[in-house]
Amino acid sequence: MLYTPAFVAMFLANFCTVSSFGAFYLFPLFITEHGGDKSDIGLIMGGFALASALCRPWVADMIDRLGRKKSYLIGCLIMAVMPLFYLTFAGNLAGFYLPLLVVRIVHGVGLAICFTAIFTFVADIIPPGRLNEGIGIFGASGLIGTAIGPLIGEIVLRRYGFDAFFIAAGLPALVALLITLSLADTYAPREEQPGPGFFTLLGRRKHLAIALLSLLFGFGLAASGNFVAPLAQARNLPLVSLYFIAYSTAAVLIRLVGGRLADRIGEGRILPYALVITAGGLLALIFVESGPAFFAAGFLAGAGHGLLFPTLNALALRDEPAQNRGKITGIFTGGIDTGAFAGAVILGYLGEWGGLELIFAIGGGALLSGLALARPNQQRRGAP
Repeated sequence: MLYTPAFVAMFLANFCTVSSFGAFYLFPLFITEHGGDKSDIGLIMGGFALASALCRPWVADMIDRLGRKKSYLIGCLIMAVMPLFYLTFAGNLAGFYLPLLVVRIVHGVGLAICFTAIFTFVADIIPPGRLNEGIGIFGASGLIGTAIGPLIGEIVLRRYGFDAFFIAAGLPALVALLITLSLADTYAPREEQPGPGFFTLLGRRKHLAIALLSLLFGFGLAASGNFVAPLAQARNLPLVSLYFIAYSTAAVLIRLVGGRLADRIGEGRILPYALVITAGGLLALIFVESGPAFFAAGFLAGAGHGLLFPTLNALALRDEPAQNRGKITGIFTGGIDTGAFAGAVILGYLGEWGGLELIFAIGGGALLSGLALARPNQQRRGAP
């Protein structure tokens, strides 16, 4: 059975943590308000992703050794507390640049723990024959959070300012922690059977391909996650949250119909289409000049995300033993974070030189380059 009480509780917990994280899609506005430019946005937002990526091998190992629940609770605590530290920053960005980077790094570690632990947690209880469907539906919780977090965050920010925004951003993570306390752990670690290490698994052809595809996915996400708000501001577009609502709506809808299809025909056949659709959504932003076009671009990119994320995740986890799942999930999510960091920094500097249009062109092109990896991966669903 897929829709158990534990599945629903994890769904709600993930919705809360991603809502907390999603509110920070508006953080570039804090940076620019304090005198930062596009390169500062790239570096500061990228520091968050870099921390998530660099700590991933140890986080993944912790989840397989400490357990899913304890690891997730630690992550939730970090996610709930760190937004409060942003309240201490005032004045010109140059005056608190380094402390801000430190806070972003610790905040990024919290997200890495939450993200890796919860997806490993839920993978333990999804029936193998419904893996893509289960991951897709579960992942919809994050997509809904991606829409709700910026929406509520923007309302709070416009009415009450950044101090209230940071307090509001931390509360959902606290709710996630409380929800998770009622759950039983799904995996009891056994020291005598720790399984292969993170880097041993990464060296296998299947997981290396997944890591590279995830990196390209993360690179594309850096474009939308970090530079959509400045785009809307520069072109006088309506609420930034409209884009993320469209994005999340499309991703949820596509998962409702696409998960079972992928379980039947294989994730490899879905993968090329997912890459093309996601890239198309980013490339469309180059031409956006109105609210409806902004909404449509978000819808297209979200549809691609709704296919791409569960497809890559299911490809990574299918037929893998429980003692490896934390590390494999770490490879997948770490690839995304590495791409998100590289994308934030590289695109930020290129954006200073070539403008926002160049940012979305390169982000879309990176996703299209993944087609070179997608074809060889199609027939390797269970390969080591």
